[in-house]
Amino acid sequence: MPPHIPPRADDEAFWAEVATRYPRDSGPINLDNGYFGRMSRGVLAAYTDAIEYVNRSNAVYVREGFDRQQAEAIRQQLAELIGVPAEELAFARSATEALYALIRNYNRLQPGDQVLISDLDYHAVQAAFRWLAKARGVEVIEVRHAHPASYEAVLATYSEAFATHPRLKLMLLTHVTHRTGLVMPAQAIAEAARARGIDVLLDGAHSLGQLEVDLPALGIPFAGFNLQKWIGAPLSLGVIRVQRDRLGSFDPDMGNPSYPAGDVRSLAPYGTPNVPALMSLPAVFAEHQAVGGWAAKGARLRYLRDLWVREARQLPGIEVLTPDDPRLYCGITAFRFSEAPDQMVMRARLLEEYNLFTVGREGSACGPCIRVTPGVNTTVEDVRALAGALRGMV
Repeated sequence: MPPHIPPRADDEAFWAEVATRYPRDSGPINLDNGYFGRMSRGVLAAYTDAIEYVNRSNAVYVREGFDRQQAEAIRQQLAELIGVPAEELAFARSATEALYALIRNYNRLQPGDQVLISDLDYHAVQAAFRWLAKARGVEVIEVRHAHPASYEAVLATYSEAFATHPRLKLMLLTHVTHRTGLVMPAQAIAEAARARGIDVLLDGAHSLGQLEVDLPALGIPFAGFNLQKWIGAPLSLGVIRVQRDRLGSFDPDMGNPSYPAGDVRSLAPYGTPNVPALMSLPAVFAEHQAVGGWAAKGARLRYLRDLWVREARQLPGIEVLTPDDPRLYCGITAFRFSEAPDQMVMRARLLEEYNLFTVGREGSACGPCIRVTPGVNTTVEDVRALAGALRGMV
């Protein structure tokens, strides 16, 4: 298919061919593709070859070839994919590690300042913000989002927090929440925060690869991303992003001497990276673009999501927690059995009785839920099996 003609989300012939590029186990139908993505067969071959090559050539190649030339060339390819200068990017092992590096090395906080998190943020990153209370003497403010969520309600929650807490200096903003799949109106929230002088740290763990992530347009200077979810890279790859003119807001990680202060790579924890995984990234980027990039992947995932959600909303006893406002959802959606006292019991039944693997999520104001995440190799029959299971269970 020519690259200028994007594939249709409902072009089953195209997506069936895409699915053949990915290995599929004979076990349960996996509807937890939000944990991490499968590598395509081509990426897996590139990764395997890289492991073999690095194991054979060892330090000779890594020091003389990879460190001196290839690593920077790969970083440049990543910059082209994300749409920011390469000097704003550094590799990490995951989005969580990237966010940890940004949180602990941010040097603009003073005792008595306030930082902001929400009930929908990732628990490990919430914990890192709470660590700032001990490490920096700041006050942690947590907001809870109203349910059901709406664009106006989400924005109002943050606007009220900004007005109520004048000492706010830094906030965490999760682009796509891991609990329910709610897509935050990031640009509007960031604009309101910027007007109050609040720095925004974007958790893009679930957004890069299935949503358009235009960082200059969003106006968010700091972010952490995964490459191992929707981009299709091997496990152990994330990204730190700091806008060039804001590099002074961070100190080198624990005095990291590997790069000069002011080089974003000094923020990453020091250590030997997964060189073969990094070497596979050119194949990863090529595969991602060949499928149609974030636009095609995102449209396909939303199409699959809509197939089961439309039916689920008609079923008594099923509450879909993720709104249908196209500004606020992607492929990830959560629901619950409204009459069931324990959602984890119902999740177990989906697996044991219907061969459907989902994941339970807790911690948000809307309560425990079951999260469903299709992947690019998920079929229409897979999501119809979920709809059928819900019919049978209610």
